[in-house]
Amino acid sequence: MWSGPPQPDQGLPPSLAAVPVSWKSTGPCQGHRESPGALVETSAGEVAQDQEGPVATQLDVLRLRSSSMEIREKGSEFLKEELRRAQKELKLKDEECERLSKVREQLEQELEELTASLFEEAHKMVREANMKQAASEKQLKEARGKIDMLQAEVTALKTLVITSTPASPNRELHPQLLSPTKTGPRKGHSRHKSTSSTLCPTVCPAAGHTLTPDREGKEVDTILFAEFQTWRESPTLDKTCPFLERVYREDVGPCLDFTMQELSGLVRAAVEDNTLTIEPVASQTLPAVKVAEVEGGSTNMCALSGLTRTCRHRIRLGDSKSHYYISPSSRARITAVCNFFTYIRYIQQGLVRQDAEPMFWEITRLRKEMSLAKLGFFPQEA
Repeated sequence: MWSGPPQPDQGLPPSLAAVPVSWKSTGPCQGHRESPGALVETSAGEVAQDQEGPVATQLDVLRLRSSSMEIREKGSEFLKEELRRAQKELKLKDEECERLSKVREQLEQELEELTASLFEEAHKMVREANMKQAASEKQLKEARGKIDMLQAEVTALKTLVITSTPASPNRELHPQLLSPTKTGPRKGHSRHKSTSSTLCPTVCPAAGHTLTPDREGKEVDTILFAEFQTWRESPTLDKTCPFLERVYREDVGPCLDFTMQELSGLVRAAVEDNTLTIEPVASQTLPAVKVAEVEGGSTNMCALSGLTRTCRHRIRLGDSKSHYYISPSSRARITAVCNFFTYIRYIQQGLVRQDAEPMFWEITRLRKEMSLAKLGFFPQEA
């Protein structure tokens, strides 16, 4: 280690003031003459004195050089030690900076991931909210449509119930109440009263009671009843289920199978979608005498059968403005199918509060009406 600058007395040659010098007197004056022996002694002492001076100077120089080298070595060791210490501190600082840089990079990466996750979550929430809003609007629209449909059906039922009373029954709802004079004879068919009584429904929804035909036996078909019970557990209008598939194949399809196939398909689709409208023709609103004159003077062509018949009603499909005139037979066939679909829609909507067997017999009665209408049996209009 370096112990500071050298002291004046350490390793340096003594100053000239500190070196003792012998001074000899050369005499009191220049005129003093010495003996030859004295001159010889004096010359020898001077020579010896002159030889001692360079040796001392060389020693002093050597001492100075050794001291300088020692100082240089100590200074070099000190500087090297300082350099190593500085390098060590610099290395520690570099390691600290590297560690802090890694921490910063990790924090930036976590911040980016968190930002991306928050944006993704926000977009997901917005998307789900939009989907829920669209679904809610769709459900609201469907609910309003169902409400409107139910209100229309309730209004129609109220109208039917009001117009059908024990004192003044609606003869269109109860064709069995038509008098023989008004119904007139059937062309090519004459039936006994007991036979015609079988056309009366076993369950009259307007009156709310059961009409049991006299001497009529009934027996439940187990296969049909099992299919109906399976359908009743989860009512649907899907025609692929076994119950409705059988009804379509045996009753609905044949009943709506008219000569004009293209129009028959449109009528069937409108009946299934509950968008078919049956309207009386304008002549129905005229007095009876004028109606007879009009009917007697002209006839119309049935758009479904293609036959020349007196058409007192016309149909309209959906929102179309086109009308098609239909005969009473075609109207009866369409009405029978519409009654069936109306009843199964009531069951699907939970409006029918009955056990399985009464519901099955009502459906059987409606199927019977479709079969009779297909065969050409229909009530005469008053």
